[in-house]
Amino acid sequence: MSLLPDAGYTPTADELAEIHAWFAVYEKYSAEHRIESMADVAVFPLNLVSDDSKGEGAAAQWDRKRFIDTMTQVMGGAGEDISFESTRTPVFLSPAMVIVFTDSVMTSGGEPQQLPRYADILIKRNGAWAFQTMIQSGWGENLG
Repeated sequence: MSLLPDAGYTPTADELAEIHAWFAVYEKYSAEHRIESMADVAVFPLNLVSDDSKGEGAAAQWDRKRFIDTMTQVMGGAGEDISFESTRTPVFLSPAMVIVFTDSVMTSGGEPQQLPRYADILIKRNGAWAFQTMIQSGWGENLG
């Protein structure tokens, strides 16, 4: 019995490879602090879903400027080495929609940090994948 929900669509090996390749590029952009490039592979307005320190759900829509400003602040200076080790579980809803659950360890300045499990919703437009929704706990105070 699979632990994944039956979403009604079974991706091909090539479709799975596309998703993993997309995330490899996105993580490279993140590690290199290429915030503009990260924004280039998003669909705006970008949906964000989280919760806050009081345990209340939070949601927001960000435009490109808000994404760039916030990610620049969150990711810190460009001199800091960042790397990721991630395990991804894509659940395809169709050939053009996928929810990707991620377990990730980020290493920054030589210190590994387990990130809370998160999910992204990607859509395929004009033959290219882009993220449209980011879901992760603990960021509710930053969504405002």
